[in-house]
Order: sequence, then C-alpha cells, then structure tokens
Amino acid sequence: MTPERVKRLDEVLAQRQPDLTVFAENLHKPKNFSAMVRNCDAVGINEMHVSPGEGDVRKHWKTSQGAEKWMYIKAHDNTENACQHLKSNGFQLVAAHLSDAAISYRDVDYTQPIALIMGSELFGVSDQTLAYVDQQINIPMMGVTQSLNVSVACAVVLYEAQRQRQAAGMYDHCRLNSETLVRQRFEWLHPVLTDYCQRHDLPYPCLDENGDLAEPMPRSLSDLT
Repeated sequence: MTPERVKRLDEVLAQRQPDLTVFAENLHKPKNFSAMVRNCDAVGINEMHVSPGEGDVRKHWKTSQGAEKWMYIKAHDNTENACQHLKSNGFQLVAAHLSDAAISYRDVDYTQPIALIMGSELFGVSDQTLAYVDQQINIPMMGVTQSLNVSVACAVVLYEAQRQRQAAGMYDHCRLNSETLVRQRFEWLHPVLTDYCQRHDLPYPCLDENGDLAEPMPRSLSDLT
C-alpha cells in the first residue's frame, strides 16, 4: 500500500463518528440498503445496524461504490434487540416517520449520540420500534408526493447531522477509542492478513506509523506443524 493511501485511510479513521449511526429496519430493496451504506461512509459513520428484512445484506452492493469495505454492519435478530442494544449504548433513537408527532429533521441536536432509524420502503418504521423511539422526524415536502426514497431521506438527515457536527468541531480530532482505532487500522490496511488472523483466531500484530508490520506475523499451529 502506498504512503498516500495509508495517509488517506488514517485521515478517514480520524473523522469517524462512533456516536452517530443508522439502524435500517426491515428494508426490502438491496439497492436502497447499499445506497444507505454509501451515505453512512460519506458522513463518517463507523457502524450501521440492521434487522431482518434485508436478507443477505452483503449479497448486493450495486450502488455503494465499495463503501461496504469501510463500514461495519451489525445484524440483529429482531428490531427489539436492535433498539435495546442502541439504548444500552447511550444512543437516542430518532425515527424518520411521517406522523403528527414528528418534528422537522433540522430541529434535532445531532451532536448528541444519535441512532437514525429508517423503516421499510412500504410501511416505514414499525409500531414495535416506535415504542422505543425518543423522537420522530420528517422532511418538509412542498410537492404532491409525501416522502422521499428511503436512501435519499437518509442522506438528507445525515448531512444535517454532519453540518452540525462540523460546526461543533467533532471532525477535528479522532474520536475512536484507542482499541478500536488500532484494530480498525490493521483491518483496513491489511485485509489479507486480517482474514488470516481471523480464520486462525490469532491476534493482530502491531503496525508502525507507516502502516507496516512492527512485529512478526503470528503463526497458526497448523502452519508450524
């Protein structure tokens, strides 16, 4: 990997936002999910959450432009588990949902730990998930149609979150904890070695500032016999 590539990936890691995420609930169209992955990477989100409805979430990446390589996607067995997980990790749940209780998406403070919930294309956010939600939001519409495509709506809200966070200086310094930063840097810079270590249940070796191995690669027992 070239020094320029290492520098670029280090810059991206330094702007990742661990307390901003998206929970995609029961999406049915792989292209929409792929576009949302791309949206998340573009604003510095580090991990997305999904619940059943997407099928094999890594099977179709038609519009993500390779963003799946840089996005961690956590799948949950059901929406209740997803909401409880996010709540227990300190996230406020904000659902994009057309209702009388919804406020403008611009009126939310996105500098707080926020999980943006996007529901299915046909039915929106489920009643089960709405029971966990702290705030419902909408995007003002001036035309005949009542809503945007789910991936477009996701992008609109996320760029408002990015605007607020940039103004607050939240992209000016690395916000990943040291353990996550070290692990993720290795996985991004050395995907082949990452696969080897994961398959053999081995620890990642340390890297130097240039992204090169600073110690020998660990060996599996099968390789030593």
